[in-house]
Amino acid sequence: MTKTATQRFPAPALDTLPEDIRTRLLGVQEKSGFVPNVFLTLAYRPDEFRAFFAYHDALMEKDGGLTKAEREMIVVATSAANQCQYCVIAHGAILRIRAKNPLIADQVAVNYRKADITPRQKAMLDFAMKVSADAQRVSEEDFAVLEPHGFSDDDIWDIAAISAFFALSNRLANFTGMRPNEEFYLMGRLPKK
Repeated sequence: MTKTATQRFPAPALDTLPEDIRTRLLGVQEKSGFVPNVFLTLAYRPDEFRAFFAYHDALMEKDGGLTKAEREMIVVATSAANQCQYCVIAHGAILRIRAKNPLIADQVAVNYRKADITPRQKAMLDFAMKVSADAQRVSEEDFAVLEPHGFSDDDIWDIAAISAFFALSNRLANFTGMRPNEEFYLMGRLPKK
């Protein structure tokens, strides 16, 4: 009998998880109304769950030269290039909410070069895509393109780190067969009631 990815790596029941992970999942559920499948899937390996979300939070929830919406743009564009359905759908929802724009995630996922974004954001995504797909070719010329747009060295690090981190996330989502929760599809598309 052939196993599916979800049979090989089943999401553990909430009541079997370590207390810190269970508390985090219940907090997410209380805030959003559901538990995103990424949390359930990665809870299969508790130590890796903790490390993954510690780095995720350090990159995505900090203040800095990139807005939270721009951070999500990086995730959506690079995840689309990596053919990660989960991250495009889930982070597309977050991008729509953070940008307060119901169109932006689809535009960025399909072709960010034609999306309604600023020249600064296009330069950011050009660099993110290069890091995601061709990092060995990053050179001083790439930094020279970013600097006139006002990106600091720390901002450039953030662009690269988000691209690299989500390359890992995209690969985990793809190999585990992670599916986006249905709730993500409508988030940020319609006004809140």
